[in-house]
Amino acid sequence: MESSRISLRPFRLTDVDDILLWAGDKGITRTIRWDTLTTKEEALSFIKEVCIPQPWYLSICIDDLSIGFLWVIHPAMSDCLHEKVNEAADIGYAIAVEYWGQGIATKALKVAIPQVFNDFPQIVKIIAYAVLENKASHRVLEKAGFHYERSLTLHGDFKEYGNKVVLVVYNLLSTNI
Repeated sequence: MESSRISLRPFRLTDVDDILLWAGDKGITRTIRWDTLTTKEEALSFIKEVCIPQPWYLSICIDDLSIGFLWVIHPAMSDCLHEKVNEAADIGYAIAVEYWGQGIATKALKVAIPQVFNDFPQIVKIIAYAVLENKASHRVLEKAGFHYERSLTLHGDFKEYGNKVVLVVYNLLSTNI
């Protein structure tokens, strides 16, 4: 994929049909923190209530067509999974199946990372979580410059994973970009 065709931008209400194509796919949403969207109304609500209010919930686009989602949970948000919320931010991503394996997620991360460190100078580390079985996501993170930190087992109700899920934690330090 030609990298000049890949961009990040805020979501728009007009993205609703495009979002349903990938956020309505259980194969994509099974490895991320939110539920599969099943209707146009849910997708529109997701854009209005979740994406638009957050400046770092961005659409991954090919030629301005929304094909995925990149999010950064920064220190001002309360649901970060790590301890030093003043020094770290979480990052995550999801893209439509038909775009897997083309380097798009890696490119989106490489575009976002310097901007995260620029927008939040107090952040010294970006953390990403990947389900243990999601080897493709591990490769994306490694190609984007992230390093393995540790594994983390969480217990609860995790959709298709049952009562526990193993996450692989990756990090990228500001000094490494």
